Amino acid sequence: MRLLPGDVLLVVDVQGDFLPGGPLAVPDGDAVVAPINRLGTLFNHVLLTQDWHPADHVSFAANHPGRAPFEQIELPYGRQVLWPTHCVQGSDGAGFAPGLDLPRAELVVRKGFRPGVDSYSAFTEADRHTPTGLAGYLRERGLRRLFLAGLATDFCVAWSAMDAAAAGFEACVIEDASRAIDMQGSLDNAWRTMGEAGVGRTGSHALEARA
Repeated sequence: MRLLPGDVLLVVDVQGDFLPGGPLAVPDGDAVVAPINRLGTLFNHVLLTQDWHPADHVSFAANHPGRAPFEQIELPYGRQVLWPTHCVQGSDGAGFAPGLDLPRAELVVRKGFRPGVDSYSAFTEADRHTPTGLAGYLRERGLRRLFLAGLATDFCVAWSAMDAAAAGFEACVIEDASRAIDMQGSLDNAWRTMGEAGVGRTGSHALEARA
């Protein structure tokens, strides 16, 4: 797959709190930094997402007395996993990962800043109705093909890729530049549902060889 001038690298949630030692650490999450930095030199268009939660966010287990992280509750928009407190606005852990170096980045999409709804996808909040505005940004600039990398493959990367495909964009996940939480088979399920949605998968070295 040869890269085209209008291709986009979408870097999803490569932030301190998702790295080893963080409150919501993705196993081996820091391993995505080096391949993403390399990929960032190949794309003319680099975009990032950033989890950006208020301290009273509805998805935090700490805001539900008697509940523990990774339990699930029902909210008006559906079933919600309760997470450890993470990526609180302005905190060090909400910052991008140390060593992430993407000087060509053109846009940062902050998500999860609404207290009453969680946000996985770069395109649509977890209520599946509230847009982030990313689709309009891409369409207005004539950008149609997205390559996704980051954290976590089975949550924010997968939701972003599937929403991209549903919005009419071509989406492909860079497998070795992403890492998963993998709770109860969530990674296998994510790859299956992404495939059914028409999302492709590739590796960073294959893109580097064809740049």
